[in-house]
Amino acid sequence: MNEMVDKDSKILALLKENSRMTTKEMSKELEMPQTTIHNRIKKLTKNGIIKRFTIEVDGKKIGKGLDAYILCTVSYRSTRGEKINQIEVAQTIKELPEVEEVSIVTGDNDMIVKVAVKDVDALNDFVIFSLRDIEGVERTVTSVVLSEI
Repeated sequence: MNEMVDKDSKILALLKENSRMTTKEMSKELEMPQTTIHNRIKKLTKNGIIKRFTIEVDGKKIGKGLDAYILCTVSYRSTRGEKINQIEVAQTIKELPEVEEVSIVTGDNDMIVKVAVKDVDALNDFVIFSLRDIEGVERTVTSVVLSEI
């Protein structure tokens, strides 16, 4: 691995662990000048390698203590016979407030939807009254997260 890529991967590893880490702290940890760290982060962001800086929220502390993954199968024709676009269905799902992530996947299912809700009743309401009401969502299979490692 060349030196530039190695330095960038070390910076990315630190940012993944703690995106609030200052360039000064990173400079000490990586034994690189602070300006080098700053410029590399700027370049990684400009080149789209770093897409965004975000936070990880403890769902239990904000009333969303239940996570679930929902496998969705898409029907590519509406009840009126019109073609349904899978990406548009995914975008509609992503707009729902309970939804954390939507991934279009290969295999027996078309999408995996990660949701965070208060409890099993809220999950039930979400699946029945929100997700399954979206045109194009044909079938769902829900798996509740018991613990994250």
